[in-house]
Amino acid sequence: MKINNPMTNNNKTIAFKALRNAMNTYFEISDKTWNDLEDICTYMEIKKNDYITKFNEHPSGFYFVSVGLFRSYILNEKGNEYNKNFFFENTFPGSMVALLKKQTSEFEIQALENSQVIHIDFKKYRELLLKYDDLKLFQIYYLENNWLISKDAREVDIVQKDADERYDEFLETYENQHSRLTQYHIASHLGITATQLSRIRKKRI
Repeated sequence: MKINNPMTNNNKTIAFKALRNAMNTYFEISDKTWNDLEDICTYMEIKKNDYITKFNEHPSGFYFVSVGLFRSYILNEKGNEYNKNFFFENTFPGSMVALLKKQTSEFEIQALENSQVIHIDFKKYRELLLKYDDLKLFQIYYLENNWLISKDAREVDIVQKDADERYDEFLETYENQHSRLTQYHIASHLGITATQLSRIRKKRI
């Protein structure tokens, strides 16, 4: 369940500041664009194990993580979970394909910690993209770095690298955050069992 928390104004202020700073790392957003963007955003607090996106539901927007940790995951035909991605602070989780195609989501996004996020209304965001060039450039640079480059690298890893190599790359990618994840969630992301992951770890002790 998503909970609006009107008593945490300081957290809200910090969250919006973090959002603008994160966007500016890709392309600097003008005051005018930012003011309009703020109007389509909602600060939320999400409890651990709750969801911001559910299977077979139509999402209304995507999110920015100010504080916390999320996973996106799918279920295979046997009901086993596979963690597609993890979203730590300063990232933008969302079921983007579902939003673009106006379809239901094929995966869920779950909080692994108590978290603070900003919900960004997708329909209104698209309207702002048509209006502001700086927002367009942010979108282009963000997609290039986080969808095209990262997605290609991930697909190559799954096909060409063994479990040990994938684990090494995981540790490098999540150098400062992997300790926040359980062995189960890491194994699910790597496409191996928790037992296999335990064996890999023991070889390094």
